[in-house]
Amino acid sequence: MPRTDTLIVGAGQAGLALSRELTLAGRDHVLVERGRVGERWRTGRWDSLTLLTPNWLSRLPGDAPIADPHAFMTRDELIARLGAYAASFAAPVIGRTRVHAVRRRGGAFHVETDGGTWRAEGVVVATGAADRLRLPESAAAVPRGVLSLHAAAYRSPGALPDGGVLVVGAGPTGQQLALELRRAGREVVLAAGRHARMIRRHRGIDAWTWLGRIGELERTIDEVRDPAAARRAASLVLTGARGGERLDLGVLRDAGVTLAGRLLGWAGSRARFAADLPESARAADARMRRLLARFDAQAGSPSAWPAALDLAPGPAELDLRPAGIGTVLWATGFGRRYDWLPDGATDADGELVHRRGVTRVPGLYALGLPFQHRRTSHMIGGVGADAAHIAAVITGARRRATAIAA
Repeated sequence: MPRTDTLIVGAGQAGLALSRELTLAGRDHVLVERGRVGERWRTGRWDSLTLLTPNWLSRLPGDAPIADPHAFMTRDELIARLGAYAASFAAPVIGRTRVHAVRRRGGAFHVETDGGTWRAEGVVVATGAADRLRLPESAAAVPRGVLSLHAAAYRSPGALPDGGVLVVGAGPTGQQLALELRRAGREVVLAAGRHARMIRRHRGIDAWTWLGRIGELERTIDEVRDPAAARRAASLVLTGARGGERLDLGVLRDAGVTLAGRLLGWAGSRARFAADLPESARAADARMRRLLARFDAQAGSPSAWPAALDLAPGPAELDLRPAGIGTVLWATGFGRRYDWLPDGATDADGELVHRRGVTRVPGLYALGLPFQHRRTSHMIGGVGADAAHIAAVITGARRRATAIAA
C-alpha cells in the first residue's frame, strides 16, 4: 500500500496552492486528480468563458506576474497558467484517478481510489464547491424531444440542437450564456429567480477594486451576521467578456432575450413561470444600490447610479414546441457531496463541518470552499491565504505527532 504524509483530493487552484506550501515546507504529499490539472476548467466550463474577476484577483501565490492586472483571462489562458504553475514546483499530481472513499483506520486514513488504496496521515478535500450538479426536480420532467442540459456540459451555441433555448437561472453563468446564445442568433428565454445585479465599473473603477477598498474582500466569516446566509449569497452578475462588458437583465432584454420569472414546472410541453420577475429585479437593484452607496461613501462624494430596472412580469407560460425551443439549459449551479468521507465529517444536512478548513475529524481538512474564512476563499486569488493556514496546521500537527512518538 503506497503511503504519504498528506493526500490532497483535487489538483485545481486550491490543491495546487496547498501543494506549493507543502513543497516549500519540505512535506511529503500527493495530489489525486480525477483528470488533469485544472480538470473542471477543462471539461466543466464553456469554450468562450472569460473569468469575471480581473487578473490581479486571479493569481495564485508565487505564480508568474500577469502582464495586464486589469484584464480578464480566458478559460484556456487559465488552464495554461495552472499547468505551468504545477510544473514550476513539480507538483506531485497523480492524474486520471478518482477517489471513491476516505476511511479512518488505525490512526491514519485509507484513501480508496480506482488506482488502489493509499495510506495517509492527513487528507485535504480540495474539490471546491462545484463537485455535484444542482438540478431542480423540474429537470426530470422536461418535455420529450427537448434536450435537457446542465450548464457544466454546455460548450458553444453550435453544439446545441437547432432551435431556441430556455435558460433557467439568472446568475453570472445563466446571464452570460443567454447573451452568448442570443448573439449567435438563437431565440432565448431566460427564467430568472433570485439573483444579484452589479455594474462592471463604478466611477471608472472595477467593482472588485471597490469591494477591496471597502474591506469586503478581506472580510472573514466571523465578521458577518449570518454565516450560513453569507455562504449562500448570490454571486455578483459580472462578466470578463469583451474586456468586461456590462451585463444585467436590462442588457439581455435589449438584446432580444425574453425574460420570465422563476420556472415553476411543466404542464405537458408548456413551461410555467412565476410572476415574480419584477420583484426579483427590484431586490437585485436594492442590493446593488446598497453596495454603490458604500462605494460612494468610500470615495467621499455622491455619484450617478444606473437606473432601476422596470421589468414586466413576463409570460406566465410558454409552449416549447410551437415556440421552437429545442434545449433547456440549466444554469442552476452546483452543490457538494461528502458521503465518501469518514463518519462525523458532516452535519445533518450533509455539509462539511469545519473551522477555517479544519474539520472535526482529526487530520481531515478542506480548502476552496465559499467563505471558508474570507469572502474570497473560493476564488483563485483568495485561496492562497487559506492554503497557507492549512499548511501551517498540517506541519504543526505533524511536528507535534513526531515529538510525541519520540
